[in-house]
Amino acid sequence: MAANLVGRNPDREIEAVMVSITCKTQRNNMTSEIQNFITSKHIAVLGASPSGKKFGNAIYRELKIKGYQVYPVHPTAESIENDRAYNSLKALPGEVTAAVFAISPEKALEAVDDAVAHGTKRTWFQQGANFKLAVEKAKAAGIETVTRKCILMYVPPVNSIHAVHRFFAKIFGRV
Repeated sequence: MAANLVGRNPDREIEAVMVSITCKTQRNNMTSEIQNFITSKHIAVLGASPSGKKFGNAIYRELKIKGYQVYPVHPTAESIENDRAYNSLKALPGEVTAAVFAISPEKALEAVDDAVAHGTKRTWFQQGANFKLAVEKAKAAGIETVTRKCILMYVPPVNSIHAVHRFFAKIFGRV
């Protein structure tokens, strides 16, 4: 047994284990919010447009393909992707408890009020914009939030370019 300890530094090994546990704990805190969101079956998507060219449309299509019941929210569109569109979160059916925000931070700040009025439980503020004020407002209202993450990197199965992004995010501890 003693021969196995030659050249090993027990203090360094303990430190490595502690760092590993700390990193896993920090990731698991975000993972529970993400997990809660992706287990929602009825999800509103703010940011899909009638033109079909917005990133919100990509999110909408991907969630629909993966079996989610999705609801496009757009202030003026009657339909998006051949589905009925809702003019606000307040107009959604009650079973919709989650919403993805792929809109400007200014519009998101206003839409959080609708989320509160509707009873939305979870929000995902799509990465790429500074949603700080909207996130603070949602959290203050008791809404669970995910921010600074791309939803397409987390909704299983993760494929295409998002699988590559997720792979590198895991390597660098950002998942």
